[in-house]
Amino acid sequence: MIYQGKALSVARNDGDIAILTFDLQDESINKLSSAVIKELQDAVKAIQAERNLQGLVITSAKSVFIVGADITEFHAMFARGESFLVDMCQEVHALFNAIEDLPFPTVTALNGLALGGGCEVALTTDFRVMAESAEIGLPETKLGILPGWGGCVRLPRIAGADNAIEWIAAGSQNKAGAALKLGVADAVVPVERLEAAALDILARANAGELDYLARREEKKTPLKLNAIEQMMAFETAKGYVAGKAGPHYPAPVEAIKVIQKGAGESRERAQAIEAKAFAKLALTDVCYNLVGLFLNDQLVKKKGSKYEKQAAPVNKTAVLGAGIMGGGIAYQSAYKGTPILMKDIKEEAIQLGLKEARKLLAKQVERGKMTTEKMAEALSNIRPSLSYGDFGEVDLVVEAVVENPKVKDAVLTEVEGVVGENTILTSNTSTISINRLAQNLKRPENFCGMHFFNPVHRMPLVEVIRGEKSSDAAVAATVAYARKMGKTPIVVNDCPGFLVNRVLFPYFGGFSALVDHGADFERVDKVMEKFGWPMGPAYLLDVVGMDTAVHAQAVMAEGFPERMAQDGKTAIDAMYENERLGQKNAKGFYRYEEDKKGKPKKVSDERAHELVKQVANGSQEFSDEDIIARMMVPLCMETVRCLEDGIVGSPAEADMALIYGIGFPPFRGGALRYIDAMGVAEFVSLADSLAKELGPLYAPTDKLRDMANRQERFYASDSQASQGQA
Repeated sequence: MIYQGKALSVARNDGDIAILTFDLQDESINKLSSAVIKELQDAVKAIQAERNLQGLVITSAKSVFIVGADITEFHAMFARGESFLVDMCQEVHALFNAIEDLPFPTVTALNGLALGGGCEVALTTDFRVMAESAEIGLPETKLGILPGWGGCVRLPRIAGADNAIEWIAAGSQNKAGAALKLGVADAVVPVERLEAAALDILARANAGELDYLARREEKKTPLKLNAIEQMMAFETAKGYVAGKAGPHYPAPVEAIKVIQKGAGESRERAQAIEAKAFAKLALTDVCYNLVGLFLNDQLVKKKGSKYEKQAAPVNKTAVLGAGIMGGGIAYQSAYKGTPILMKDIKEEAIQLGLKEARKLLAKQVERGKMTTEKMAEALSNIRPSLSYGDFGEVDLVVEAVVENPKVKDAVLTEVEGVVGENTILTSNTSTISINRLAQNLKRPENFCGMHFFNPVHRMPLVEVIRGEKSSDAAVAATVAYARKMGKTPIVVNDCPGFLVNRVLFPYFGGFSALVDHGADFERVDKVMEKFGWPMGPAYLLDVVGMDTAVHAQAVMAEGFPERMAQDGKTAIDAMYENERLGQKNAKGFYRYEEDKKGKPKKVSDERAHELVKQVANGSQEFSDEDIIARMMVPLCMETVRCLEDGIVGSPAEADMALIYGIGFPPFRGGALRYIDAMGVAEFVSLADSLAKELGPLYAPTDKLRDMANRQERFYASDSQASQGQA
């Protein structure tokens, strides 16, 4: 044994080849924490001191290679400042350069995921062999940073500037075949032949058949691009990527600039440029929030995994109510491999649901995500029915009929009579109390909410709503099914609107008050889109549908009359009364026309402005800051109340629900991170000033005031996730 640590070991094989194996103790994955980097430094020194070696293979004993750096260390590490981060990167550069400069050929055998720092380790060696199922990539830009351990230097010299820009700016995971095509991999083999292939490459290199020294020289010297080629590669890419990433995500464009600045430099000078840029990005608010988002996501997944382990198997399901929503649920279930019955009382509704599923599957075929054979297989997983014939065999039912308590109650009590005693019933309701819907059920312990967001195939969130009588088994099975469908389930407790809609409608309340006081709704949309929302509130209301919004607002007003009941007619009411329902009938706050792809395109409509003016009671001028404050404070305050009321279990779950459910700007980290960033005391002061004019929707809670007085934050520590990597 040449070296033995807790995360990696180095041993000779039967001959003169050193095998460096990553195998992090007590973990299911390998990641490059600061402790692992220290071990790698010691291991490389031991390799350098070993005599008569003829090659090095870097490999993994786990099902993945290395999934990246340990993200749970990032916030504390980044807080140490720019000079520390530059020094840290330069220390890792020196280590990776030492691997690259070993006096014999080197190869990495990639058996699974090699991401971020794991990819950068692989790029240090002369050759890379990948298992057919392995994937490789540099996802750092998704965290608001860039590859800081040589990825911006080595990848362009191995794969070419254009390909490196595409991989790094997109932060993509790339399959073995794509890596082979670009020269990032030298061979792709079945996983059982991985080590043999790696050893074969070393033998050929030592025999002079493969020139490993020439490969090293290429990685150490400037990119071979003339001035025109550089301009074409970098300037065009910067413009394109800036348009795709948008103004709030600087990392992808910064990564291109780093590659460009380092293109004409030697290895060490290019690495110094990369280290400095990494450190600057690591200190941005965007990076802080995106890293926090990753940690929150890990916490949510960990909770979901715990529920899943407790769940009875969900192998066959049913959806009640076809149409667009039912068809979307049926598609998602069938696409992810769980057979589903789709029942409705009308044949035309069944056909609409099947049409929706076929359309979504056909798009997957068009995009090359599935074959026509797989599409046929997925479609065969959807069994349409006008009766309850086979419902005795299903493990879980999703009720997705109209948002009417009487109709839902009738359907749920009816289906309970035909399913097995252990079948879980769920309701895809967006506002109706789960406790209310459980009142007439014989087995309320087998019932909970399962709220999908529209469109089902795109929206990652599913709210799993626990009623007073919902059992742990019912909740666990529903969470497990949501995860099986590829969704992110978050368990919440019952109340009007649950979590997401309860938080969304105060946001719409802020919008109604702005418009009532004379704000132009199109300007409000532009300000909030510039703030980072995918669409402004008027546009979002058109997408939601004015009839849905009016119904949900009534539910919220009944549940929370002291702050959500509205005096007089609002702009939303005016649209609804004039049958301007939004996209569903092509007119709302905007008019809708079909674009070239057949999708609704919004157009300004003077009639909508006239209707809004008729209900407005003022003509105030608002700055952008005023608009943002009046929109964001009620949303954030209601999120605080949901946390205090125990509707949601943690700040992480609250923030992830808003990001996954209503498109809260990810780079801002969520409503509670937004308050933390402003400062709790500053937020309370802002809310107090608005509450004087606008009422209790804006008023801080007593607990939030206490937090402000004690200088507390919602995220006291960001090391919440047990596994993080980049």
